[in-house]
Amino acid sequence: MPTQNRRERERASRHELIVRTARELAETEGWDAVTTRRLSERIEYSQPVLYSHFAGKDAIIGAVAMQGFAELADALAAARAQAEGEQAAVAAVFRTYLAFAAANPALYDAMFTLSTDLPFAQATTPAPMQAGFAQLHGVLAPFAGEHDSGVFTELWWATMHGLATLARGGRIPADAQEQRVAMLVDQLTGPAR
Repeated sequence: MPTQNRRERERASRHELIVRTARELAETEGWDAVTTRRLSERIEYSQPVLYSHFAGKDAIIGAVAMQGFAELADALAAARAQAEGEQAAVAAVFRTYLAFAAANPALYDAMFTLSTDLPFAQATTPAPMQAGFAQLHGVLAPFAGEHDSGVFTELWWATMHGLATLARGGRIPADAQEQRVAMLVDQLTGPAR
């Protein structure tokens, strides 16, 4: 039994090393640079060892994305907890979401842009993904009125994703981001009280 536990710990450690290395490589050189050959060289394990953990690059991207969903959920929860009042919570969550996307471009791509097998908005959606959506839903649902609160949350999430993507691509001026957040919060909650 002790040998099996040690092997399981070693396997979990290798798994984490692969994910961490892929994420670091993607953040510094982009996802095109993340290949099984480069990863195996960096982690000093053979490609067959890599394939014993992941079916391929898409599965590695999915594992990186899962880390990102957990981190984003935690960041959004902290922003909500520190805000005083519903309007302040909306603003804090919007700012946090946009800052997360800007600070972690490759991670954000893994979560929302690149092809993965991760199931969004389904009964089988993994808990970290559900947790992030729950944070958005928790702050936005009070403003849904007669609308379906889930669809309402998806609409505002899509708005934040659009802002994050356009800002990152240089399509909209970065220096107006706070003004955009304030306008969105006003549109959603009404002018500052």
